[in-house]
Amino acid sequence: MNGFRMLALATGLAAVVVLAPSSARAETTIKDANDAVARLRKVEPGLKRFFEKSAGYVVFPEIAKGGFIVGGAGGSGYLFEKGKAVGKATLSQATVGAQIGGQAYIEIIFFENAEALEGFKKGEWTMAAQVSAVAVTAGAAKNASYNHGVAVFTLIKGGAMAEASVGGQKFSYEPLGAKKK
Repeated sequence: MNGFRMLALATGLAAVVVLAPSSARAETTIKDANDAVARLRKVEPGLKRFFEKSAGYVVFPEIAKGGFIVGGAGGSGYLFEKGKAVGKATLSQATVGAQIGGQAYIEIIFFENAEALEGFKKGEWTMAAQVSAVAVTAGAAKNASYNHGVAVFTLIKGGAMAEASVGGQKFSYEPLGAKKK
């Protein structure tokens, strides 16, 4: 059974690397983030209230996700306050459960207030599995609300994945202009 677990882990991690579009592995730019925001706004104009009223938001223009029993996801993006990029963020995710496939998607997390935003900026922030994302479609934001100070929206860019898995997302944050450790 131990060999099967190792095979599942290797397959899931390989799926993330192999199925990820090359742009997900390249350095994400502020332009990529702004383009993702424009695409989200076009698909769901109802997000306007989140953009206007949130303390800030972090956008990941392309997250690559893949798995077979064990899976993972990752991407990089930018944190915005008052429409201006103030820092760079990374996302990593590990999942376990019934899952197979790979996909790429945009994820945006809105912070309801300064307290939620500052919690993210402290770095090494995690989002538990109970915080669920709303798939962006026309009208999806109408009844969406904040949960634990955040509202999460995703927009599939490509690929296909079937899953019934459990996992959480882990984030790191670095202000723009900060020296790398």
